[in-house]
Formats: sequence, structure tokens, C-alpha cells
Amino acid sequence: MDFTLPALRKEEVISLQLRRLYEDKSYRLYRVGSFEEYDLYMQNRPFLTVEDIITFTAADGRLMALKPDVTLSIVKNTAGGDVRRLYYTENIFRRSRQSGEYREKKQMGLEFIGGEGLPAEVEILGLALDSLAVIGRSALDLSHMEFIEAMLAGFEDPAAKQAAVEALRDKSPHGMRQAAVGAGLGDAAAENLAALAALAGEFDEALPWAAKIARGNAKAEAALAHLQQLYAALHARRPTVRIRLDFSIVNDADYYNGLIFQGYVDGVPGTVMVGGRYDLLLRRFQKPQGAIGFAVYLDALGAVEDEAAPDNAPPDDIPWLNVALPKGRLGDKVYTLFEEAGLARADVLGKTRKLVFEDAASRTRFFLVKPSDVDSYVEHGAADVGVVGKDVLLESAADVLELLDLDMGKCRLAVAGRADFAEDPARPLRVATKYPRVARGYYAAQSRAVEIIKLQGSIELAPLLGLSDVIVDIVETGSTLRENNLEVLAEIASSSARLIANRAAWRFKQGRMTTLVERLGERL
Repeated sequence: MDFTLPALRKEEVISLQLRRLYEDKSYRLYRVGSFEEYDLYMQNRPFLTVEDIITFTAADGRLMALKPDVTLSIVKNTAGGDVRRLYYTENIFRRSRQSGEYREKKQMGLEFIGGEGLPAEVEILGLALDSLAVIGRSALDLSHMEFIEAMLAGFEDPAAKQAAVEALRDKSPHGMRQAAVGAGLGDAAAENLAALAALAGEFDEALPWAAKIARGNAKAEAALAHLQQLYAALHARRPTVRIRLDFSIVNDADYYNGLIFQGYVDGVPGTVMVGGRYDLLLRRFQKPQGAIGFAVYLDALGAVEDEAAPDNAPPDDIPWLNVALPKGRLGDKVYTLFEEAGLARADVLGKTRKLVFEDAASRTRFFLVKPSDVDSYVEHGAADVGVVGKDVLLESAADVLELLDLDMGKCRLAVAGRADFAEDPARPLRVATKYPRVARGYYAAQSRAVEIIKLQGSIELAPLLGLSDVIVDIVETGSTLRENNLEVLAEIASSSARLIANRAAWRFKQGRMTTLVERLGERL
């Protein structure tokens, strides 16, 4: 009987290729159950990258959870002192931040439990590079937790340090500068840390700049020396692969120590691989050995082109840069800034209803989108860069890089209400807003119960008609509030237009984006 096997999906082919790669290197398949006791995840919550976990009650009354992670199960079931080379292909269960819905995701990973020192790290990084080579044209970015901790040691207040970590993760020099000055570190230290936030590039090119930034900091210099040893060992064996240095990769310091890394593939809008050394996680389980590993997100690989360019192939042309601009006055101002900076021609944006415009001379493509959607276009890779208000970023918490404060479209996120409003602490405060995440976060920090009423427009009407007690909204001049007998009761945050970038596109179009940032910055 003749029959035809169904064609395998791209991610299924890659999974089989990776399995053969790991088996050939003496790693053995490890299987875990679909659920664990909830306490395992609750006690190690910072190790996870998820906010919510799916739970259910077992027949014996125990609270169980569908696994959002595999590494914790492997560590829990490994005896102290054991040396194990394992790989796994498992489904994990996580809530999508964009949709709010829970999703089942396919993940493949590699763990070297008992892997100590430089040899283990070279082994794992070599397999990480080989894995990325199987997938497509790629880049592996290295970072180091001890370097980051040493450079941020001057932030004594936890809140100030967290602000610095977020600025580092977002590649936001202006955010880092603000955090450093706010922590009283002085102008010189602030500029040095701002340079750290901007630092990224091919390893051998970025290393001298990192050394300059770390000069005089013994712990940071030792961490850089460690990374240099790793790079030398890897480059000697694989001279054509792309290895980058980027300290925007930051993990939880209570679990990860030393080397951390991420992998990206051209054409895939998000992170494809995450990994690092997590000796501190084993210490929490009273186990003495070290450990290092990585995970590959198989579900993301469907976007990989079948005929991807070889990893060492030079691009044929200057890559197109896709720019998402907000419709309206802000978008017009930003495009004028592009013109003045010599980044686009004056006649590209015509008086038409078109939404896509191309400047072939500069190889730049502009999209006009709703202001509140710019961050989504960038985060999901439809655009490489975009311009959006900080208020939108605070509300969406989009996973993007924040490269530059354009110092336009300035406003404040504020609480407003009637001048004679007297709050009743005995009941939840009714808050009307189109920024529910911001409002909840602001009042949660004050331990204040609130009832959020989400509105899309005419927010000022809500307290006038008794729909709410107060509003949370953006305020520019305050004239609209005054005309409606309202006033600012508290300021939450300042906002202005920010240049943002897709994290993966940054790894493959950094040259173009750096030029963009430099030229726009010169015009501000």
C-alpha cells in the first residue's frame, strides 16, 4: 500500500536536527510530567519569566500547577553532586502578555548539571552556536551578571537599582542617566552608566569600549576577562559565527551568576534562545554543583525562511529600515526631524490616504499607524523602529528597546479630579482612565483599593457625571482640566516621544539604527 507522509513543519524539522546534534554530543533525553506542585514555582517565582501560573487542585487536596518551566523540575530531581548532560523537548504553559490568554508552547532545552568552570561554558556555548546555525542566519549575544552587578553597585536603594536595571534592559541611555542622577551618583558616573546602556556590537569591537567603561572596577574587569576567555575559545573553533556583546541581557541575580546569553535569528521578531549559568538556583535546593544550559523556543521558528542566508554571508545590500510613525501632528514633527537629519527626502510623505511610503534612496520604509499601536508593530517585528509616547510604553509594557528620548510631545501622566474632592478611604476609589495598567500600579504602590473604569475618550466627563471619583490621564497644558473645573491631584510620570526598536532587528540592523540615533540626537 502506498502512502505519503505529511510534510513536516519548519519547527519540527529543526527539532529533529537539534535532537541529533545533542545526542551526538552525549546528551540524553529527559522527560518530565505535565505538572508539579505549585509550591515549587511559588518559592522560585523570580526565576520564572511568567506572571501567572495555571493551577488546579489534585484529588488529595494538593495545589498543583501546569509547568511553566522545565529547568526547575530537572534541578529538583537531580541528586546533589550528580553530573548530568540532558536535553528535553516539552510543552510549557504560559500566559500571553499581549492577549492575556494562556498558551501551550513547545520548548527544547539543554542542561549541563555539574558543569563547572570555563570548559563547561565553552561546551554549552558551542552547542548554542551549533543550534542557532541549524535554525538560520543568527547572532549570539553574551552578557555577564557579575559585570552588571559590579557596575550597578552604586545604586543602594532597591527602587533606584531596579530603575537602572530597566534602563539597561531597554538600552535607554536617557533612562539610565536619569536613574543615576536620581540616586545621587554624580554626572561622571551617570555618563559612564549611560554609555554602558548604549553599548552593544560585535564582541571584538565592543570589548574595548566595555573595558573603558569598567576601568577601575575590579569585579567588572574580572567579569570582562572571563567573557574574553570564552570568546577566544569559541572564535578559535568557529571563526565565522557572529558573537556579540550586549549587557541589555539581564537575569535575576538571586538565581543566575556569571555568563548569560541570548540567541536571535534573522527574520524572527523575538528571542529564539535564552541561557546562562544558574549555580545559585542549585544552592537554593542545597545542591553543591554548578549548572549551565539554554532553551530554544520552537514555536517562534515557523517564521524562519527556508532558504536563509549562510551565517557568514554578507548582506547583498543595505537592509531596508522599517519605521512606524504615529499618525497626526507628532508623526509630522518626527518626519520633519528625519528630513532635517538627512535621513529621508522631503517629498516622500504625500497628501494622500496611503499608509506606507518608501524612500528608495535611503532604503527607509515608513508606516503611518495609530499612535497607541506603534509599540505593537515594533514589538512583533512588523516595524524595526518606531516613535511612541512614553505613556503608551508604560501602559503596554511592550518588550522593546528604548533608544532615544526625542524631547517632543511632552506631557504628564497624572491623577485629576474636582478641587473639592474628599477621598473616602472606607471604599474603593473609582478611577476612570484609558491607562488601567498605570493606574493599578500607581495605587497598588499606595496599598489603595481601586475600581478601574476603562474609557477611550472624554475622560474628563467621568468625575463631572459621577461615573468616577478621579481620572488618570495625560495632561499637557492643563487647560482642558481647568475648563471642566478639574485639577491635577498627583503626578505619576512624565512622558515624551521615544524612539523604540525591535530587540531582534537591533541585532541585525544595529549599524542603521545607530546612525539613526546619532543623527536624530544631533538635531535635538
